[in-house]
Amino acid sequence: MRAGGRGVAALLGQGAGSLRAAGQESAPATARLLLCHVLEVDPTGLILAAPPTDEQVGRYCDLVAACAAGRPAQYLIGEAWFRGVRLAVGPGVFIPRPETELVVGAALEACRSAAVSDRRPVVVDLCTGSGAMAAALAGELPEARVHAVEADPHALEWAARNLSGTGVSLHAGDARRLPEGVAGQADVVMTNPPYLPLALSDQVAAQVIDNEPTAALFSGADGLDLMRDLVPHAATLLRPGGSLVIEHDPSQHESLPELLVRDGRWCRICDHDDLTGRARFVTACRSA
Repeated sequence: MRAGGRGVAALLGQGAGSLRAAGQESAPATARLLLCHVLEVDPTGLILAAPPTDEQVGRYCDLVAACAAGRPAQYLIGEAWFRGVRLAVGPGVFIPRPETELVVGAALEACRSAAVSDRRPVVVDLCTGSGAMAAALAGELPEARVHAVEADPHALEWAARNLSGTGVSLHAGDARRLPEGVAGQADVVMTNPPYLPLALSDQVAAQVIDNEPTAALFSGADGLDLMRDLVPHAATLLRPGGSLVIEHDPSQHESLPELLVRDGRWCRICDHDDLTGRARFVTACRSA
């Protein structure tokens, strides 16, 4: 990318154009993320940012070029934004996506509708990865007791950084067995597990396949291998009337609800769309 205009709007347009030409699906958002990093402002402050210096323009152009060459923008700058939370990310951890913010929103709504008056609500985040969902929920609902579980040692390092000082209890280990001592007490279990069917591997962007951990992406032929264990485990963690919020691939809009029905311990099973109109997550209530 070669800079033409030096204003924020011009740089955003040029960056987005270069990224779009390289096949980036979210080119405008990526250009915005890179420029915010260079100017050291959060996304809401970009419009009021001072005009970039020549040095900042050069750094921005370098970042756009590296991203266009196939490096994830978040890895390049070492951070990602999620529901207003700045997260540290890098090689070895799945980069949080905007659609997952809706999962946290549904979990927050479930917490508030539970109307727990005599104690703090208990939330469990299974397969926490970078800790994005747990950090966001803890920030927006500080009275909640939040547990986050992750098995991968590389992801755990990032989660520990992002959850430090948040009050979230981070558990290292298998999401199908932890956290201990919470069985029957959780008000909400939320999870964004690996869920892509292996058959879709040729449809995933090369930038994702080449950089992000595949163990955080795929889960068997139909993408439900891990969910087949997480659904019954979530039922043991939740109190009667507690809620499960689970993200999924659009292709699982029927198969995941059917999995919950077959388990026999769930009611009010409902699939929800993301902001693009694609089926994205399921909510369900633990039967009494």
